[in-house]
Amino acid sequence: MACTDADFAYLRSVVFEQSSNVLDASRDYLFESRLQPLLDSTGLKMLDRLVAVLRQQPGNAMKESVAAAMTVKETSFFRDRKPFDLLQSELLPPLIRQRESVRRLRMWSAACSTGQEAYSLAMLLREHFTQLGDWQVEILGTDISLDVVNRAQAGRYRHGEVSRGLPARYRLKYMRQVGDEWEVIPEIRRMCRFYQRSLCHGLSLERYDGILLRNVLLYFSPETRRQLLLDMHRMLQPDGFMILGSSEQPDLPDHFRAELKANACYYRPLPAG
Repeated sequence: MACTDADFAYLRSVVFEQSSNVLDASRDYLFESRLQPLLDSTGLKMLDRLVAVLRQQPGNAMKESVAAAMTVKETSFFRDRKPFDLLQSELLPPLIRQRESVRRLRMWSAACSTGQEAYSLAMLLREHFTQLGDWQVEILGTDISLDVVNRAQAGRYRHGEVSRGLPARYRLKYMRQVGDEWEVIPEIRRMCRFYQRSLCHGLSLERYDGILLRNVLLYFSPETRRQLLLDMHRMLQPDGFMILGSSEQPDLPDHFRAELKANACYYRPLPAG
C-alpha cells in the first residue's frame, strides 16, 4: 500500500517536531530513498508500515531516526574556501593575540555532518598557528544524526571525500592511509570532539570564541531561525564571531553586526540590551 498525502504530511510533521527542519511537500519523494536504510534495518520494508508504527509508538527513538535521515548532510574539507581564508587572515590572528593570557581557544562546528569542517579548522590551526602547540584548543562538532557523528569520531574518509577540497599536502601531512580509506592523524583528532545534539532542543549555552553555522538556517522556519540565532548570540564571547553560509544572514541588527573581509562575510555579536 502506497503512502497517502496524509502519511507524507505526518512524516513532515515528525521531522519538524524532532529537528525543526521545514520540508516542502514537493520533496516528499525524498522520504522513500532517504528512509530506505531505516526501513531495511527495522524490517518494515515499506514506508506506509513505518508511518503506522510511528503513529502507534509514543517514544521518540524512531522519530529521531527519521528526522536524522532527512537532514541534509552535504559537507567537504575546506568547503567554500573563502571562510577558511577569512579565518586564517582576518579572524584568528587577532583572536589568538587576545587569548594569549588564557591560552585557550574554543570553536564550534554546528551541524557538522561527518566532521570535515571541524577537521579542516583543526588542520588550519596546526598549519598556520604553530604557537598554539601548548594551548588548550577545543573544536566541538555537533549534529542531529548519530550515524554521521560516529563517522566524524572515527575520522575515516573514502578517497572521493579526501579528494574534495583537501589540499594534497594536507592529506599527506595530516592523514594516513588505512586500507582503502584515509584516517585523520591522532594529533588533529585530539583537537576535535563530536556529539549528537539538536540545534533546536536542549542547547547547553556554553561559550565559544567562534561558531560556524553554515548552510543550516535555510532549512528552518523564521521563528526557529530567530531563536537559534539568539542562542548563538548568548553563546559567543563578546569579541567572538559567527560565520554563516554565503546566502544566509541573521536579520537581527540589534544582536549582530555584519563585517566583510577577505571577500567573505562574518558577524560580530553586539552587546545585549
